[in-house]
Amino acid sequence: MGQRIVLFTPGDYRAGPNALAEPNVAAFSRALGKAVEHLGHDVHVLDGFLSTPADSIDALTGVDDPMIGVYAHWVYAPHTTDGALSTDAPLLLASNFDGTWPGLVGLLNTGASLTSLGRTHSRLWSDADDLTADDWFMDHLDMWIRTGSIAHDDSCVRPATVTDRRSPAVTRVIDGLRARRPLAAMLGDTSMGMINGYFGPQRLARVGFSEHKIDQAWVIEQGKAVDERRIDGGLEFVRKHGVQFHYGGDFDEFATRGQLRDYFAVLDLLAEFRADCVGWQYQLGLIRSRPPSDFAEGLLNSSCRPESNGTTIVCATEADQGNLVPMELLKRLLLAHGLHESVAFHDVRWGGEHDGRFVWVLLNSGSAGAFAFNHDPDTLTGVHSYRQPAAYFPIAGGTFAGESLPGVITWARAWMDADELVMDVGRGEVVALPPGLRDAWWEGTTREWPLMTADLGLGRDDLMANYQSNHVAVAYGDVFADMVDLSARLGFRVRVLGRP
Repeated sequence: MGQRIVLFTPGDYRAGPNALAEPNVAAFSRALGKAVEHLGHDVHVLDGFLSTPADSIDALTGVDDPMIGVYAHWVYAPHTTDGALSTDAPLLLASNFDGTWPGLVGLLNTGASLTSLGRTHSRLWSDADDLTADDWFMDHLDMWIRTGSIAHDDSCVRPATVTDRRSPAVTRVIDGLRARRPLAAMLGDTSMGMINGYFGPQRLARVGFSEHKIDQAWVIEQGKAVDERRIDGGLEFVRKHGVQFHYGGDFDEFATRGQLRDYFAVLDLLAEFRADCVGWQYQLGLIRSRPPSDFAEGLLNSSCRPESNGTTIVCATEADQGNLVPMELLKRLLLAHGLHESVAFHDVRWGGEHDGRFVWVLLNSGSAGAFAFNHDPDTLTGVHSYRQPAAYFPIAGGTFAGESLPGVITWARAWMDADELVMDVGRGEVVALPPGLRDAWWEGTTREWPLMTADLGLGRDDLMANYQSNHVAVAYGDVFADMVDLSARLGFRVRVLGRP
Protein backbone atom coordinates (compact mmCIF):
# COMPACT_ATOMS: atom_id res chain seq x y z
CA MET A 1 0.00 0.00 0.00
CA GLY A 2 1.30 3.42 -0.91
CA GLN A 3 1.86 6.35 1.40
CA ARG A 4 -0.17 9.54 1.70
CA ILE A 5 1.90 12.52 0.50
CA VAL A 6 0.82 16.09 1.30
CA LEU A 7 1.55 18.84 -1.24
CA PHE A 8 1.47 22.49 -0.16
CA THR A 9 2.20 25.69 -2.07
CA PRO A 10 4.06 28.58 -0.44
CA GLY A 11 3.45 31.91 -2.10
CA ASP A 12 4.23 35.58 -2.28
CA TYR A 13 2.66 37.81 0.37
CA ARG A 14 0.99 39.81 -2.39
CA ALA A 15 -2.11 38.50 -4.14
CA GLY A 16 -1.13 39.98 -7.52
CA PRO A 17 2.12 38.04 -8.04
CA ASN A 18 0.43 34.84 -6.87
CA ALA A 19 -2.37 35.34 -9.37
CA LEU A 20 0.10 35.95 -12.20
CA ALA A 21 2.01 32.77 -11.37
CA GLU A 22 -1.00 30.57 -10.58
CA PRO A 23 -1.27 28.81 -13.98
CA ASN A 24 2.43 27.92 -13.93
CA VAL A 25 2.34 26.83 -10.29
CA ALA A 26 -0.78 24.74 -10.87
CA ALA A 27 0.84 22.98 -13.84
CA PHE A 28 3.95 22.11 -11.83
CA SER A 29 1.83 20.97 -8.89
CA ARG A 30 -0.19 18.66 -11.16
CA ALA A 31 3.01 17.25 -12.64
CA LEU A 32 4.35 16.63 -9.16
CA GLY A 33 1.15 14.94 -8.05
CA LYS A 34 1.25 12.75 -11.16
CA ALA A 35 4.84 11.77 -10.35
CA VAL A 36 3.91 10.74 -6.80
CA GLU A 37 0.94 8.71 -8.05
CA HIS A 38 3.14 7.11 -10.71
CA LEU A 39 5.19 5.67 -7.84
CA GLY A 40 2.05 4.18 -6.30
CA HIS A 41 1.25 6.72 -3.60
CA ASP A 42 -1.72 8.94 -2.75
CA VAL A 43 -1.60 12.71 -3.05
CA HIS A 44 -3.38 15.22 -0.84
CA VAL A 45 -3.09 18.80 -2.03
CA LEU A 46 -3.65 21.67 0.42
CA ASP A 47 -5.76 24.34 -1.27
CA GLY A 48 -4.46 27.81 -2.02
CA PHE A 49 -1.20 29.66 -1.50
CA LEU A 50 0.32 29.92 1.94
CA SER A 51 0.93 33.66 1.77
CA THR A 52 1.71 34.53 5.39
CA PRO A 53 3.64 32.79 8.18
CA ALA A 54 0.30 32.23 9.94
CA ASP A 55 -1.03 30.43 6.85
CA SER A 56 1.93 28.08 7.08
CA ILE A 57 1.46 27.46 10.80
CA ASP A 58 -2.26 26.80 10.40
CA ALA A 59 -1.84 24.51 7.39
CA LEU A 60 1.17 22.43 8.39
CA THR A 61 0.95 22.11 12.17
CA GLY A 62 0.09 18.54 13.07
CA VAL A 63 0.73 17.10 9.61
CA ASP A 64 2.33 13.68 10.13
CA ASP A 65 2.45 12.55 6.51
CA PRO A 66 5.49 13.30 4.34
CA MET A 67 5.17 16.83 2.93
CA ILE A 68 6.30 18.35 -0.37
CA GLY A 69 6.53 22.10 -0.80
CA VAL A 70 5.90 23.27 -4.39
CA TYR A 71 8.23 26.02 -5.68
CA ALA A 72 7.46 27.43 -9.12
CA HIS A 73 7.45 31.20 -8.56
CA TRP A 74 8.64 33.87 -6.11
CA VAL A 75 7.90 32.74 -2.54
CA TYR A 76 8.88 33.79 0.97
CA ALA A 77 10.72 31.34 3.21
CA PRO A 78 8.55 31.82 6.36
CA HIS A 79 5.55 30.65 4.34
CA THR A 80 7.20 27.24 4.65
CA THR A 81 9.50 27.40 7.65
CA ASP A 82 7.08 28.57 10.33
CA GLY A 83 4.69 25.71 9.73
CA ALA A 84 7.39 23.14 9.04
CA LEU A 85 8.88 23.81 12.48
CA SER A 86 5.63 22.58 14.00
CA THR A 87 6.03 19.01 12.71
CA ASP A 88 8.73 16.38 12.34
CA ALA A 89 7.24 14.94 9.16
CA PRO A 90 9.70 14.34 6.30
CA LEU A 91 9.90 17.51 4.20
CA LEU A 92 10.86 17.83 0.53
CA LEU A 93 11.30 21.10 -1.35
CA ALA A 94 10.54 20.51 -5.04
CA SER A 95 11.08 23.18 -7.68
CA ASN A 96 10.98 23.75 -11.37
CA PHE A 97 14.10 25.00 -13.17
CA ASP A 98 12.81 27.95 -15.13
CA GLY A 99 14.04 31.49 -15.63
CA THR A 100 10.65 33.14 -16.04
CA TRP A 101 9.05 31.49 -13.01
CA PRO A 102 12.12 30.81 -10.84
CA GLY A 103 11.13 28.20 -8.31
CA LEU A 104 14.83 27.65 -7.69
CA VAL A 105 14.99 31.07 -5.98
CA GLY A 106 12.33 30.04 -3.49
CA LEU A 107 13.83 26.58 -3.03
CA LEU A 108 17.33 27.91 -2.31
CA ASN A 109 16.14 30.66 0.02
CA THR A 110 13.76 28.35 1.86
CA GLY A 111 16.31 25.54 2.08
CA ALA A 112 18.92 27.91 3.52
CA SER A 113 16.37 29.28 5.97
CA LEU A 114 15.42 25.79 7.14
CA THR A 115 19.12 24.99 7.57
CA SER A 116 19.59 28.12 9.69
CA LEU A 117 16.72 26.91 11.90
CA GLY A 118 18.06 23.36 12.17
CA ARG A 119 15.05 21.82 10.38
CA THR A 120 15.96 18.79 8.27
CA HIS A 121 14.65 18.67 4.72
CA SER A 122 15.53 17.47 1.22
CA ARG A 123 15.63 19.16 -2.20
CA LEU A 124 14.59 18.10 -5.69
CA TRP A 125 14.23 19.92 -9.02
CA SER A 126 13.55 19.37 -12.71
CA ASP A 127 13.12 21.28 -15.93
CA ALA A 128 10.77 18.64 -17.41
CA ASP A 129 7.11 19.37 -18.07
CA ASP A 130 6.32 15.68 -17.47
CA LEU A 131 8.26 14.76 -14.33
CA THR A 132 7.64 11.06 -14.88
CA ALA A 133 9.89 11.33 -17.96
CA ASP A 134 12.81 12.60 -15.86
CA ASP A 135 14.42 9.39 -14.60
CA TRP A 136 16.83 11.24 -12.29
CA PHE A 137 13.97 13.13 -10.68
CA MET A 138 11.81 10.02 -10.29
CA ASP A 139 14.63 7.95 -8.79
CA HIS A 140 15.30 10.63 -6.17
CA LEU A 141 11.60 11.18 -5.47
CA ASP A 142 11.25 7.45 -4.85
CA MET A 143 14.29 7.56 -2.55
CA TRP A 144 12.76 10.35 -0.51
CA ILE A 145 9.37 8.67 -0.16
CA ARG A 146 11.00 5.39 0.92
CA THR A 147 13.63 6.82 3.29
CA GLY A 148 12.57 10.37 4.16
CA SER A 149 15.74 11.94 2.75
CA ILE A 150 17.79 12.35 -0.41
CA ALA A 151 21.56 11.99 -0.63
CA HIS A 152 22.86 14.29 -3.36
CA ASP A 153 26.38 14.35 -4.79
CA ASP A 154 28.43 16.83 -2.75
CA SER A 155 31.83 16.20 -4.32
CA CYS A 156 31.89 19.81 -5.56
CA VAL A 157 32.21 20.97 -1.95
CA ARG A 158 35.37 20.67 0.10
CA PRO A 159 36.53 22.21 3.36
CA ALA A 160 39.11 24.94 3.02
CA THR A 161 42.73 24.11 3.72
CA VAL A 162 44.15 26.86 5.92
CA THR A 163 47.93 27.08 6.30
CA ASP A 164 50.30 29.50 8.00
CA ARG A 165 50.41 31.43 4.74
CA ARG A 166 49.20 34.99 5.01
CA SER A 167 49.50 37.29 2.06
CA PRO A 168 50.35 40.97 2.59
CA ALA A 169 46.83 41.80 1.36
CA VAL A 170 45.20 39.65 4.04
CA THR A 171 47.45 41.17 6.68
CA ARG A 172 46.45 44.69 5.62
CA VAL A 173 42.75 43.83 5.65
CA ILE A 174 42.91 42.21 9.09
CA ASP A 175 44.89 45.13 10.48
CA GLY A 176 42.23 47.49 9.12
CA LEU A 177 39.39 45.45 10.61
CA ARG A 178 41.10 45.43 14.00
CA ALA A 179 41.88 49.14 13.87
CA ARG A 180 38.16 49.88 13.41
CA ARG A 181 35.38 47.33 13.40
CA PRO A 182 33.20 47.62 10.29
CA LEU A 183 29.79 49.03 11.17
CA ALA A 184 26.88 47.85 9.04
CA ALA A 185 23.87 50.14 8.96
CA MET A 186 20.73 48.04 8.58
CA LEU A 187 17.83 49.90 6.96
CA GLY A 188 14.94 47.79 8.15
CA ASP A 189 14.80 44.05 8.58
CA THR A 190 15.35 41.35 5.99
CA SER A 191 13.14 41.46 2.93
CA MET A 192 10.55 38.95 1.76
CA GLY A 193 11.44 36.30 4.30
CA MET A 194 15.24 36.33 3.85
CA ILE A 195 15.62 35.01 7.39
CA ASN A 196 18.75 33.06 6.39
CA GLY A 197 20.38 36.43 5.64
CA TYR A 198 20.09 38.00 9.09
CA PHE A 199 22.85 37.04 11.52
CA GLY A 200 22.27 39.57 14.29
CA PRO A 201 24.84 41.37 16.44
CA GLN A 202 25.78 38.26 18.42
CA ARG A 203 26.93 36.27 15.39
CA LEU A 204 28.39 39.31 13.61
CA ALA A 205 30.53 40.05 16.65
CA ARG A 206 32.24 36.68 16.30
CA VAL A 207 33.57 37.62 12.85
CA GLY A 208 34.54 41.20 13.61
CA PHE A 209 31.46 43.16 12.45
CA SER A 210 28.91 45.34 14.24
CA GLU A 211 25.47 46.49 13.14
CA HIS A 212 23.26 49.49 13.78
CA LYS A 213 19.57 49.18 12.97
CA ILE A 214 17.87 52.19 11.39
CA ASP A 215 14.13 51.99 10.79
CA GLN A 216 13.36 52.37 7.09
CA ALA A 217 10.80 55.02 7.98
CA TRP A 218 13.77 57.30 8.67
CA VAL A 219 14.41 57.38 4.92
CA ILE A 220 11.11 59.21 4.46
CA GLU A 221 11.79 61.75 7.21
CA GLN A 222 15.42 62.25 6.22
CA GLY A 223 14.34 62.75 2.62
CA LYS A 224 12.22 65.76 3.58
CA ALA A 225 15.43 67.58 4.53
CA VAL A 226 17.17 66.93 1.19
CA ASP A 227 17.54 70.20 -0.69
CA GLU A 228 16.04 70.20 -4.19
CA ARG A 229 19.30 71.64 -5.51
CA ARG A 230 21.10 68.43 -4.49
CA ILE A 231 18.57 66.42 -6.49
CA ASP A 232 19.02 68.78 -9.45
CA GLY A 233 22.77 68.22 -9.25
CA GLY A 234 22.38 64.47 -8.83
CA LEU A 235 20.19 64.17 -11.91
CA GLU A 236 22.61 66.27 -13.95
CA PHE A 237 25.52 64.12 -12.70
CA VAL A 238 24.05 60.74 -13.63
CA ARG A 239 22.99 61.98 -17.06
CA LYS A 240 26.38 63.56 -17.74
CA HIS A 241 28.16 60.36 -16.73
CA GLY A 242 26.18 58.09 -19.02
CA VAL A 243 22.97 56.75 -17.49
CA GLN A 244 20.28 56.13 -20.10
CA PHE A 245 16.71 56.46 -18.85
CA HIS A 246 13.97 54.54 -20.64
CA TYR A 247 11.03 56.70 -19.62
CA GLY A 248 7.44 55.93 -20.47
CA GLY A 249 4.01 55.92 -18.82
CA ASP A 250 4.30 56.75 -15.13
CA PHE A 251 8.09 56.27 -15.17
CA ASP A 252 9.48 59.75 -15.73
CA GLU A 253 11.98 62.23 -14.36
CA PHE A 254 9.81 62.76 -11.28
CA ALA A 255 10.25 59.07 -10.37
CA THR A 256 14.03 59.29 -10.75
CA ARG A 257 14.09 62.43 -8.61
CA GLY A 258 12.30 60.47 -5.89
CA GLN A 259 14.93 57.74 -6.07
CA LEU A 260 17.72 60.33 -5.90
CA ARG A 261 16.04 61.88 -2.86
CA ASP A 262 16.26 58.49 -1.14
CA TYR A 263 19.88 58.12 -2.25
CA PHE A 264 20.84 61.41 -0.63
CA ALA A 265 18.78 60.62 2.48
CA VAL A 266 20.62 57.34 2.98
CA LEU A 267 23.96 58.98 2.20
CA ASP A 268 23.25 61.46 5.00
CA LEU A 269 22.19 58.72 7.42
CA LEU A 270 25.36 56.75 6.72
CA ALA A 271 27.44 59.86 7.35
CA GLU A 272 25.58 60.60 10.57
CA PHE A 273 26.18 57.13 11.98
CA ARG A 274 29.65 56.76 10.37
CA ALA A 275 28.67 53.37 8.92
CA ASP A 276 30.97 51.47 6.56
CA CYS A 277 28.32 49.57 4.61
CA VAL A 278 24.56 49.22 4.46
CA GLY A 279 21.88 46.57 4.17
CA TRP A 280 18.70 48.01 2.63
CA GLN A 281 15.38 46.23 3.16
CA TYR A 282 14.11 47.15 -0.32
CA GLN A 283 10.82 45.24 -0.18
CA LEU A 284 8.31 45.28 1.32
CA GLY A 285 8.72 47.99 3.93
CA LEU A 286 8.37 51.18 1.89
CA ILE A 287 6.85 49.72 -1.26
CA ARG A 288 3.57 51.62 -0.70
CA SER A 289 5.32 54.87 0.24
CA ARG A 290 8.46 55.29 -1.87
CA PRO A 291 9.81 54.28 -5.28
CA PRO A 292 12.00 51.15 -5.33
CA SER A 293 15.53 51.60 -4.01
CA ASP A 294 17.28 49.98 -7.03
CA PHE A 295 18.69 53.16 -8.50
CA ALA A 296 19.98 54.41 -5.15
CA GLU A 297 21.52 51.01 -4.35
CA GLY A 298 23.26 50.84 -7.72
CA LEU A 299 24.76 54.29 -7.16
CA LEU A 300 26.01 53.37 -3.67
CA ASN A 301 27.81 50.37 -5.18
CA SER A 302 29.47 52.65 -7.76
CA SER A 303 32.44 54.92 -7.13
CA CYS A 304 31.11 57.23 -9.85
CA ARG A 305 28.09 58.74 -8.10
CA PRO A 306 26.78 62.08 -6.88
CA GLU A 307 28.74 63.49 -3.91
CA SER A 308 31.20 60.60 -4.08
CA ASN A 309 34.44 60.58 -2.13
CA GLY A 310 35.89 58.33 -4.81
CA THR A 311 34.88 55.08 -3.16
CA THR A 312 31.93 52.70 -3.22
CA ILE A 313 29.63 52.14 -0.26
CA VAL A 314 28.82 48.45 -0.16
CA CYS A 315 25.03 48.11 -0.24
CA ALA A 316 23.31 44.73 0.08
CA THR A 317 19.72 44.69 -1.05
CA GLU A 318 17.06 42.89 1.00
CA ALA A 319 19.15 43.76 4.11
CA ASP A 320 20.96 40.48 3.46
CA GLN A 321 23.94 40.20 5.79
CA GLY A 322 24.87 36.93 4.13
CA ASN A 323 25.95 39.04 1.15
CA LEU A 324 26.81 42.25 3.00
CA VAL A 325 29.66 40.70 4.99
CA PRO A 326 31.44 38.99 2.05
CA MET A 327 30.88 42.09 -0.11
CA GLU A 328 32.66 44.28 2.45
CA LEU A 329 35.47 41.75 2.86
CA LEU A 330 35.89 41.34 -0.90
CA LYS A 331 35.95 45.13 -1.32
CA ARG A 332 38.79 45.44 1.18
CA LEU A 333 40.73 42.60 -0.44
CA LEU A 334 40.33 44.14 -3.89
CA LEU A 335 41.69 47.46 -2.60
CA ALA A 336 44.58 45.68 -0.93
CA HIS A 337 45.44 44.12 -4.30
CA GLY A 338 45.22 47.43 -6.13
CA LEU A 339 42.04 46.39 -7.95
CA HIS A 340 38.81 48.34 -8.28
CA GLU A 341 36.66 47.79 -5.22
CA SER A 342 33.21 47.30 -6.75
CA VAL A 343 31.42 44.12 -5.64
CA ALA A 344 28.06 43.12 -7.14
CA PHE A 345 25.09 41.52 -5.41
CA HIS A 346 23.10 39.07 -7.53
CA ASP A 347 20.33 36.51 -7.46
CA VAL A 348 21.09 33.05 -8.77
CA ARG A 349 18.19 33.07 -11.21
CA TRP A 350 18.62 30.33 -13.81
CA GLY A 351 21.26 28.75 -16.05
CA GLY A 352 21.97 26.62 -19.08
CA GLU A 353 24.61 24.88 -21.13
CA HIS A 354 26.70 26.95 -23.52
CA ASP A 355 29.86 26.02 -25.37
CA GLY A 356 30.63 23.04 -23.15
CA ARG A 357 30.13 24.77 -19.81
CA PHE A 358 27.22 25.54 -17.49
CA VAL A 359 26.55 29.28 -17.43
CA TRP A 360 24.47 30.80 -14.66
CA VAL A 361 22.17 33.76 -15.17
CA LEU A 362 22.85 36.09 -12.22
CA LEU A 363 20.16 38.73 -12.08
CA ASN A 364 19.25 40.99 -9.17
CA SER A 365 17.24 44.18 -9.40
CA GLY A 366 19.16 46.02 -6.70
CA SER A 367 22.80 46.08 -5.84
CA ALA A 368 24.97 45.87 -8.97
CA GLY A 369 27.26 48.86 -9.52
CA ALA A 370 28.23 50.45 -12.81
CA PHE A 371 31.77 49.04 -12.86
CA ALA A 372 30.45 45.63 -13.94
CA PHE A 373 29.03 47.21 -17.10
CA ASN A 374 32.06 49.27 -18.18
CA HIS A 375 35.17 48.39 -16.09
CA ASP A 376 35.80 52.11 -15.75
CA PRO A 377 35.43 53.45 -12.19
CA ASP A 378 34.94 57.02 -13.43
CA THR A 379 31.80 56.62 -15.52
CA LEU A 380 28.23 55.34 -15.43
CA THR A 381 28.32 54.39 -19.10
CA GLY A 382 26.38 51.18 -19.72
CA VAL A 383 23.79 51.85 -17.01
CA HIS A 384 20.18 51.71 -18.18
CA SER A 385 17.20 52.56 -16.01
CA TYR A 386 13.89 50.86 -16.80
CA ARG A 387 10.67 50.99 -14.82
CA GLN A 388 10.49 48.23 -12.26
CA PRO A 389 7.61 45.88 -13.23
CA ALA A 390 4.38 47.48 -12.05
CA ALA A 391 2.91 44.19 -10.84
CA TYR A 392 5.49 44.13 -8.07
CA PHE A 393 6.21 47.86 -7.60
CA PRO A 394 3.11 50.08 -7.55
CA ILE A 395 5.11 53.33 -7.26
CA ALA A 396 7.16 54.00 -10.37
CA GLY A 397 10.92 53.88 -10.12
CA GLY A 398 13.82 52.78 -12.26
CA THR A 399 16.32 49.96 -12.14
CA PHE A 400 20.11 50.20 -12.40
CA ALA A 401 20.64 47.73 -15.23
CA GLY A 402 23.30 46.73 -17.71
CA GLU A 403 25.24 43.81 -19.14
CA SER A 404 28.23 42.70 -17.08
CA LEU A 405 31.50 42.46 -19.01
CA PRO A 406 33.60 39.29 -19.28
CA GLY A 407 36.33 38.68 -16.73
CA VAL A 408 37.72 36.50 -13.97
CA ILE A 409 35.70 36.64 -10.75
CA THR A 410 35.79 35.56 -7.14
CA TRP A 411 32.43 34.87 -5.55
CA ALA A 412 31.33 34.26 -1.97
CA ARG A 413 28.36 33.86 0.34
CA ALA A 414 28.02 33.69 4.13
CA TRP A 415 25.29 31.58 5.72
CA MET A 416 24.16 29.97 8.96
CA ASP A 417 24.44 26.27 9.67
CA ALA A 418 22.16 26.42 12.69
CA ASP A 419 24.23 28.71 14.96
CA GLU A 420 27.53 28.42 13.06
CA LEU A 421 28.61 30.97 10.47
CA VAL A 422 29.93 29.50 7.22
CA MET A 423 31.57 31.22 4.24
CA ASP A 424 31.33 29.67 0.78
CA VAL A 425 34.01 30.83 -1.66
CA GLY A 426 34.51 30.00 -5.34
CA ARG A 427 36.26 31.02 -8.53
CA GLY A 428 34.52 31.80 -11.79
CA GLU A 429 34.38 33.74 -15.00
CA VAL A 430 31.84 36.12 -16.48
CA VAL A 431 31.11 34.81 -19.97
CA ALA A 432 30.01 36.81 -23.01
CA LEU A 433 27.13 35.01 -24.72
CA PRO A 434 26.29 35.38 -28.41
CA PRO A 435 23.84 38.31 -28.68
CA GLY A 436 20.91 36.15 -29.74
CA LEU A 437 21.33 33.72 -26.86
CA ARG A 438 22.04 36.54 -24.41
CA ASP A 439 18.83 38.31 -25.39
CA ALA A 440 16.77 35.11 -25.21
CA TRP A 441 18.03 34.38 -21.68
CA TRP A 442 17.63 38.00 -20.57
CA GLU A 443 14.14 38.33 -22.02
CA GLY A 444 13.23 34.96 -20.50
CA THR A 445 14.04 36.24 -17.03
CA THR A 446 13.64 39.96 -16.20
CA ARG A 447 14.96 42.27 -18.91
CA GLU A 448 14.79 45.37 -16.71
CA TRP A 449 17.41 44.00 -14.29
CA PRO A 450 21.23 43.92 -14.49
CA LEU A 451 22.59 40.77 -16.14
CA MET A 452 25.68 38.72 -15.36
CA THR A 453 26.22 35.41 -17.18
CA ALA A 454 28.86 33.47 -15.28
CA ASP A 455 30.57 30.12 -15.03
CA LEU A 456 30.75 29.57 -11.25
CA GLY A 457 32.53 26.23 -11.51
CA LEU A 458 29.26 24.53 -10.56
CA GLY A 459 26.75 22.73 -12.73
CA ARG A 460 23.02 22.90 -12.22
CA ASP A 461 22.76 19.95 -9.86
CA ASP A 462 25.91 20.94 -7.93
CA LEU A 463 24.48 24.32 -6.99
CA MET A 464 20.88 23.23 -6.46
CA ALA A 465 21.94 20.47 -4.09
CA ASN A 466 24.62 22.23 -2.09
CA TYR A 467 24.29 26.02 -2.21
CA GLN A 468 22.73 27.73 0.80
CA SER A 469 21.13 30.84 -0.68
CA ASN A 470 19.66 32.37 -3.79
CA HIS A 471 22.13 35.29 -3.45
CA VAL A 472 25.82 35.60 -4.31
CA ALA A 473 28.49 38.31 -3.97
CA VAL A 474 30.68 38.69 -7.06
CA ALA A 475 33.98 40.57 -7.45
CA TYR A 476 36.08 41.00 -10.59
CA GLY A 477 39.60 39.68 -9.97
CA ASP A 478 41.19 36.56 -8.54
CA VAL A 479 41.30 37.09 -4.78
CA PHE A 480 40.03 33.58 -4.12
CA ALA A 481 42.93 32.29 -1.98
CA ASP A 482 42.98 35.44 0.12
CA MET A 483 39.19 35.36 0.61
CA VAL A 484 39.46 31.77 1.88
CA ASP A 485 42.30 32.68 4.22
CA LEU A 486 40.70 35.90 5.46
CA SER A 487 37.34 34.24 6.15
CA ALA A 488 38.96 31.40 8.09
CA ARG A 489 41.03 33.79 10.19
CA LEU A 490 37.94 35.81 11.06
CA GLY A 491 36.25 32.69 12.43
CA PHE A 492 34.08 31.37 9.60
CA ARG A 493 33.96 27.71 8.72
CA VAL A 494 34.98 27.94 5.08
CA ARG A 495 33.73 25.75 2.24
CA VAL A 496 35.31 25.86 -1.20
CA LEU A 497 32.74 25.24 -3.95
CA GLY A 498 33.55 24.30 -7.53
CA ARG A 499 34.82 21.60 -9.79
CA PRO A 500 38.20 21.78 -11.51
